[in-house]
Amino acid sequence: MSTPATKGHAMQRRTVLLAAVAAATHNGAHAQQPWPGKPIRLIVGYAPGGSADIAARLIADKLRAELGQPVVVENKTGAGGNIGTEAVVRAAPDGHTLLLAAAAQIVINPSLYKGMSFDPLKELAPVTRLQTEHNLMVLGAQVPAKDLQAFIAYAKAHPQGVTFASPGAGSPSHLAGALLNQMAGLTMQHVPYKGSALALNDLLAGHVSMTIDNMPALLPQVRSGRLRAIAVASTRRAAAAPDIPTMQEAGLAGYDVSAWKGLMAPAATPAVIIGRLHAAVVKALADPDIRSRMVAMGAEPVGDRPEHFGQTLRAESARWAALVKSTGATLE
Repeated sequence: MSTPATKGHAMQRRTVLLAAVAAATHNGAHAQQPWPGKPIRLIVGYAPGGSADIAARLIADKLRAELGQPVVVENKTGAGGNIGTEAVVRAAPDGHTLLLAAAAQIVINPSLYKGMSFDPLKELAPVTRLQTEHNLMVLGAQVPAKDLQAFIAYAKAHPQGVTFASPGAGSPSHLAGALLNQMAGLTMQHVPYKGSALALNDLLAGHVSMTIDNMPALLPQVRSGRLRAIAVASTRRAAAAPDIPTMQEAGLAGYDVSAWKGLMAPAATPAVIIGRLHAAVVKALADPDIRSRMVAMGAEPVGDRPEHFGQTLRAESARWAALVKSTGATLE
């Protein structure tokens, strides 16, 4: 026979059980909410018009169709890309805020900036590399040299008169110029700008002598005749411009400053979302229009798996750390 106490305990157990079932049902429904459930923000840490911005807008157009939600490109500039990177690091890890990552933000800045408040390798999750890029050394029209050796001779003959532009102190472009100074025994003066587009404008106007920067932003100006291409700053020639020699072919053995753009998310983003993002990007990169536009700009589509991208990040971090140390570059 049931006693009042027994009935009370039974009711209590039933209440607890019902609460647990309700919680599990709620959590399950929450976990299974469709993604993406709202527009996706794609953060670019650099100014509009540069190679990172070009890559972001190119892939955003295709991801809109693949994911069924708008992909809105937002430029958050400053601190060599750190402001944009930190905005994604601090964002909710729900797949609705992503980073268009450039090499400088992820594998250079941690060695360059003192006292960074975050670690991009630990606090961001790799999705995929979108593209690899060749850097290109170009001269303004006012510089008479036609090849690398002639430029080196010209720069040595004008030790205070040759300048090189970059999109900011500590950027890959800055380090590329510093490395050229170091390897060729030059004293070119660095002129930093707030973004590649501004540096390019002054180069076209003849205010600076040269730059080494991403090919996608520079190649159209070379083809128009407004800039003179000297060499590809990679170990192999670019498919988009096979007539331009590498630095090594031009006489500077061991010079290699290549680049890439990738997609990253906050570190705690669920693996299922990372997987869906990766699949969507790979499908977008397979589009013949995307591929042809990338190649025409001097980039080559990649679409590697997240784990492979992560391996690349770790290897690149070690290589760039050594280069930063060798050039003595540092920023507060």
